[in-house]
Amino acid sequence: MASLLQSSSVVIKSVAYSSSRCRRGMARAAINMPKLRLRTDGLSLKLHSRDLVQEVLDMGVDLTSATTSHVEKKYESGSNRNSSSDSMVISKLHAIMEAVADRVEMHKNIGEQRDNWNSLLLTSINAITLTAATMAGIAATNVGGPLMALKLSSTLMYLAATGMLVVMNKIQPSQLVEEQRNAARLFKQLHCQIQTTLSSGNPNTSDVEEAMEKVLALDKAYPLPLIGVMLEKFPETVEPAVWWPQHRERQERRTDGNGWSAELEEEMREIVGVLKRKDTEDYLRLGNIALKVNKILAISGPLLTGIAACGTAFMGSSHGSWAAMVGVVAGAMASVVNTMEHGWQVGMVFEMYRSNAGFFRLMEETIESNLNERDVDRRENGELFEMKVALQLGRSLSGLKNLAAASSNSSSIREEAMEEFASKLF
Repeated sequence: MASLLQSSSVVIKSVAYSSSRCRRGMARAAINMPKLRLRTDGLSLKLHSRDLVQEVLDMGVDLTSATTSHVEKKYESGSNRNSSSDSMVISKLHAIMEAVADRVEMHKNIGEQRDNWNSLLLTSINAITLTAATMAGIAATNVGGPLMALKLSSTLMYLAATGMLVVMNKIQPSQLVEEQRNAARLFKQLHCQIQTTLSSGNPNTSDVEEAMEKVLALDKAYPLPLIGVMLEKFPETVEPAVWWPQHRERQERRTDGNGWSAELEEEMREIVGVLKRKDTEDYLRLGNIALKVNKILAISGPLLTGIAACGTAFMGSSHGSWAAMVGVVAGAMASVVNTMEHGWQVGMVFEMYRSNAGFFRLMEETIESNLNERDVDRRENGELFEMKVALQLGRSLSGLKNLAAASSNSSSIREEAMEEFASKLF
């Protein structure tokens, strides 16, 4: 019996030692457990041995449950990190949307302000010029005291009109208004694109970077300040407006077949050819004409008011009659030229042609970036892309195919000259 008790105590010690290696806290609990009173009969020893085995099994179950809960906590923390990163991306996109909406209002308000500039300056300069011409005519018919006062007043008013015309022709308010209109429209378009990205349900960091690049590109293409960063109103050569960032390589792969075929690729290549030969080229030509007309009018207005000021200054001398005629006629012509330039908004027309050429250039680059992507699964869906191109050009899908077929069949230069334009919108 004593040997049996001794073997039982050895078993208890070995179990406690092995469990202490697994969990130090459990080992302390096993070492400090109260001593059990063992009876000498066999039934009591059997019950006690059964209780010890049950305690060991319970400790194993506790250790397993602790390990399982630790693994579950790790998995939950990983999923929480993923959800937090997704929520951060959504928060960034919402912040960009707020900035874009603010820019829409800014460009809209500043556009209205500069439209007021155009109308008020045009009215004021024409009123000053016509008043100076009237005073020069009255001075030419008078002799004596009032002559000097009228001559001096007319000269000063012509000089003031000349200075105002120089400033007005430099900033071109009507062209500034068109820039703000385009910027507001493009920022609204970007706002809708971000909303579409959010509604799709799976935005990522590349969407945030792309939206940021588009915002910065629009800020650069249509700046708000006038001093230092204003767009050149009389460039040496007419180039299409560029308001989009450089096309980046697509990272995501699509697994829906993507809708591309050899026929669709050939159709898109023909559409790009038509856009380059007809639409972009034609709007650049029209923009060049508008630029030349605007340059002539911008130089002629201040030049005529300056000549009129010189004419009124020489009234009353030996060439008084000729001086008076020059003062009156040049002033009247300056008023007409000023009305033609800013009343007809020639600067706005030039900016409109430049923006339209930029629209077609963007379409060309978008189509070419998809065609140059060798991995078809990284392209935009072909059927959806074809529908977008057709809508942007104001055509049906069948009309788009007919245009590509007609372009591929026009082999001679004469046939290309008679070829229709790709866009039916403008």
